[in-house]
Amino acid sequence: MPREKIIIDTDPGQDDAVAILLALASPEEIEVLGITAVAGNAPLHMTEVNARKVCELAGRPDVKVYAGCDKPLFLELHTAPEVHGPTGLNGPILPEPAMPLQPEHAVDFIIDTVLAEPPGSVTLCPLGPLTNVARAIMREPRVAGRLKRIVLMGGAQTEGGNSSPVAEFNIFVDPHAADVVLKSGVEVVMFPLDVTHQVLTSRVRMDAIAAIGTPVAKATYEMLDYYRQYDEKKYGTDGGPLHDPCVIAWLIRPELFQGQHVNVAVETGSALTIGQTVVDYFDKTGRPRNALYMRKADADGFFALLTERLTRL
Repeated sequence: MPREKIIIDTDPGQDDAVAILLALASPEEIEVLGITAVAGNAPLHMTEVNARKVCELAGRPDVKVYAGCDKPLFLELHTAPEVHGPTGLNGPILPEPAMPLQPEHAVDFIIDTVLAEPPGSVTLCPLGPLTNVARAIMREPRVAGRLKRIVLMGGAQTEGGNSSPVAEFNIFVDPHAADVVLKSGVEVVMFPLDVTHQVLTSRVRMDAIAAIGTPVAKATYEMLDYYRQYDEKKYGTDGGPLHDPCVIAWLIRPELFQGQHVNVAVETGSALTIGQTVVDYFDKTGRPRNALYMRKADADGFFALLTERLTRL
């Protein structure tokens, strides 16, 4: 099978960092065309630095990183230092990156790359707020028709929200951008909290990562050990959910997940429920099915894949 050509759009974030590592450790299945940073878990000036730190950690300073939008389409930026720490990537002490930030804006890179590659060959993998992706679609409508698909982490239904009672963080930060993406006509695959909350960094799974013994595995362990503490206190679980790597794991091993084709709409007008993803499981609205919405994960299989791939770096 040909490799998946992907652009990772991200706001690292420890779980974003692990997703990047998983992608870079899987060259047989995945070709990373570039990484675009967006404001989300931390401000843009931190997320673009964090993305470059992770590339260097993986031994891949050749991967090009682009800075994108520093705020949502219409709202003020909401970040999550209480989860990710003041740097956005607390845990390991990683050196400041030596690799350069690319001069091109992330939105321009997305547009130029999608138009330059053969139609239907590029997959966008947004792991943060969808601002960059929406801006690209709005600025150049041909992007939507040329993408293979968008595989994103975002949304919540049965699990409730983690940024409001009903809204997941990535959608909550820029619900208007999510609305643009879900109405774009692009094939969308969504990994909501409903499925990522099944993929927990339990002590046994963390010990398996630590046992790898490499500098990359040590840094990954330290990232996740910091990151898991917030969710363990919040949810009372053994470990925290590892959201973003599910996107990459599905591209490598789609059989690890099960989903349903549904209509997903985003609330953009209500102060009470802004950012809520309304999932129509039973075709109540008559709206077209615009997303493959993931509902089940093989957590043991996921962590077996992640651990095996981390040994490569």
